[in-house]
Amino acid sequence: MELRQVRYFVMVAQELHFGRAAEKLHIVQSAVSQQIRRLERELRTELFDRSARQVRLTAVGERFLPEARALLAAEQRARAVVAELTAGCAATLRVGTSTGLGAHLDRVLETLAGLAPEIRVELVAAPARERLARVASGGLDAAFLRGEPHDAERDGLRFVPLWQDPLVAVVPARHPLAASPGTVALAALASVPLVLTARRNNRALVDLVVDACHGAGFTPAPGPAYGSLDDTLTAIGAAGASDGLWTVVYASHAARLSTPRVAFLPFRTPGMELTTSLAVRRTDPPAGAEQLLRACEPARLTDDGAGSDLDR
Repeated sequence: MELRQVRYFVMVAQELHFGRAAEKLHIVQSAVSQQIRRLERELRTELFDRSARQVRLTAVGERFLPEARALLAAEQRARAVVAELTAGCAATLRVGTSTGLGAHLDRVLETLAGLAPEIRVELVAAPARERLARVASGGLDAAFLRGEPHDAERDGLRFVPLWQDPLVAVVPARHPLAASPGTVALAALASVPLVLTARRNNRALVDLVVDACHGAGFTPAPGPAYGSLDDTLTAIGAAGASDGLWTVVYASHAARLSTPRVAFLPFRTPGMELTTSLAVRRTDPPAGAEQLLRACEPARLTDDGAGSDLDR
């Protein structure tokens, strides 16, 4: 078994598509397929069910996946140890992030640099489930997460609430709602198709928005799917005033976007926000984790929210 094969397996398991996995690995699809076939021959079992139209993990593949991630995490830890010993470099914190943390992340990193200038921070972008799995296995030292994790994702981790991330509506700049100053009520968007990522990509966000629409008395009409937020904003900006589209972004992200063809409107409806937390391991926390938590403390929720006890 080669680590390269394990790495390819994890990427295909994440994407459930050989072509997309190959693109992310920057190699040809045939090389991915060939190496995974070799891995399956080595293990004497199939890891993927290729009979259906969609690639799926077999039962063995499902069980092998966390062990494969642990192997890759062990490789990263071994490399980090050697790098520190041979180069004498300072401690490195590997922190999982997501889009749109904006000024919050800037503030945390600036505070950490003042508290512990010897600590270098490596930011790693990954889907939420992968971030938490990598923290649990040691592949990451901590990770930011918006919304509540699944019960299964809590094993071995503690979640420290940090701040609230409010959402804003995104509509075409030519839409009548964009001409109205102030906030927008969800009910005013009832007839406009909503563009959201798939629920599997961001369960907390999708559930919040859809449930809020139901609470406002309507089921959102689904808009077309786009491959990225940039594509979504471009499509919304190009939509006409009468047949527009809408989506949501975090206010902290909207503050950094320069897209004059769309308008960002704060919600009048209460509760359109998600709590951002920092996930760390409960046992054997890495060096620097406590300093990172202390750097987050100025932005922590107050006692009427989450309190200020770092050990909670």
